[in-house]
Amino acid sequence: MAATFGLDDDSVVVVIGSGAGGGTLANELAQKGIKVVCLEAGGRHEIQDFVNDEWKSFSQISWLDKRTTSGSWRVAKDFPNLPAWIVKAVGGSTVHWAGASLRFQEHEFRTRTVYGALEGANLLDWPITLAELDPYYDKAERKMGTTGTNGIPRLPGNNNYKVMAAGAKRLGYTDFHTGNMSINSKPRDGRGSCQQIGFCFQGCKSGAKWSTLYSEIPKGEATGKLEVRPNSQVLKIEHDARGRVNAVLYADASGAMQRQKARVVAVAGNSIESPRLLLNSASTMFPDGLANSSGQVGRNYMRHMTGSVYGVFDKPVHMYRGTTMAGIIRDESRFDASRGFVGGYEMETLSLGVPFMAAFLDPGAWGRDFSSALDAYDHMAGMWLVGEDMARETNRVTLHATEKDKFGQPIPDVHFDDHPNDVAMRDHAFGRGAAVYDAVGASRTIRTPPYPSTHNLGTNRMSANARDGVVDKWGQAHDVPNLFVSDGSQFTSGASENPTLTIVALAIRQAEHIAGRMGRNEI
Repeated sequence: MAATFGLDDDSVVVVIGSGAGGGTLANELAQKGIKVVCLEAGGRHEIQDFVNDEWKSFSQISWLDKRTTSGSWRVAKDFPNLPAWIVKAVGGSTVHWAGASLRFQEHEFRTRTVYGALEGANLLDWPITLAELDPYYDKAERKMGTTGTNGIPRLPGNNNYKVMAAGAKRLGYTDFHTGNMSINSKPRDGRGSCQQIGFCFQGCKSGAKWSTLYSEIPKGEATGKLEVRPNSQVLKIEHDARGRVNAVLYADASGAMQRQKARVVAVAGNSIESPRLLLNSASTMFPDGLANSSGQVGRNYMRHMTGSVYGVFDKPVHMYRGTTMAGIIRDESRFDASRGFVGGYEMETLSLGVPFMAAFLDPGAWGRDFSSALDAYDHMAGMWLVGEDMARETNRVTLHATEKDKFGQPIPDVHFDDHPNDVAMRDHAFGRGAAVYDAVGASRTIRTPPYPSTHNLGTNRMSANARDGVVDKWGQAHDVPNLFVSDGSQFTSGASENPTLTIVALAIRQAEHIAGRMGRNEI
């Protein structure tokens, strides 16, 4: 039976958000005997509620609250009110994620040192190293059941992967396989193995994919130390006269305002909502937003260099059958400035259903060129390109000057301009992705522009020096000792890898730190 804690219980840790960061942190703290209230803006949809239908699922679980966009990025033109494709539900975007679980590389923690002072970028080394995070990557991979680690076999390759692998081999690539995926390849942790259904983005109907919804949160609730409150939209974090956070104001399912007292607050609302909340929590002591003495809250927004390539073949491929992203080529994720850019990128299998393909293939396109591509849908193979974009101070989340949400809070505006390094990397990736398919006889390749961001990073970044970021190496706010950031917004750089494994590793590490400091009465 899940616990219930009083609104006036000032001994609880309040975790805002229940995704990879928040859901993991909440469980880890509960396992250590610490009382946790997890506030989640969305509803609770269990496995049986998921629907293997793209548009129905999109409206069921996606974060669809209005946002605005600005900047020269293609998303601002195509999807001006949907900069991000993430989840508003218990489990956060671990409901929707594809399962790819990759460790960052050593140089990606030291971008300022390795890449140098890149003009127009705001690069900074992480205050932690790969060596410091490796033990927590180990714990995260064991927790999540990541294939290719701990003796767990990789998933089988579907046709989409077989086409990619054949092309990779012909191009001389050597580092390709079905990925490190936190999707069970054999029964594990009370959950069955992948059934190859193919609707990974719509919530896993078999429960084979790791998600905090059914992997972490129920374990935390079973301790009697975790209470999850769905449909609870946090509006403001309050603090006392010393500048320490002491309560969280939120709207419950009925829209009524509630005030939960807290000993510690951890913010894990994704890289758009987390800075928005800190900015909306401004006070006389923090006039520019909570924890924002550096002026860095909301800045350095990263969303990964992305794009897709599809190849059309004479024979059917049926790319939509099987695990969506169980296939990767890693050779281009190295650091090699001779290619004309710093950082690297991954090529990962991707399949969208016909409805999403029509929406994302080339937004705004019409005519025979577009329709003939859709006609060839079952003859297509597809890949997603994901690479390290450069942190820029001007890429940022700000509060809209006039537009408010239904609770009267300013909505976020997401501004993004590609750095020239991002553009050079995308061009290279498009070329190499097309070459993979050309090498095995594609009759046509299609380059698809970026769609709404699924990897939202930065905006509350880690820094050794308080003037350069928002939180320290533990995700603890430089300005507020009992306030933490626990999601991808704490990332100092984006790296070329999918971020979830790193978010989980940091949450496990952070839980140890918070528990230790609480035990010593330091927070």
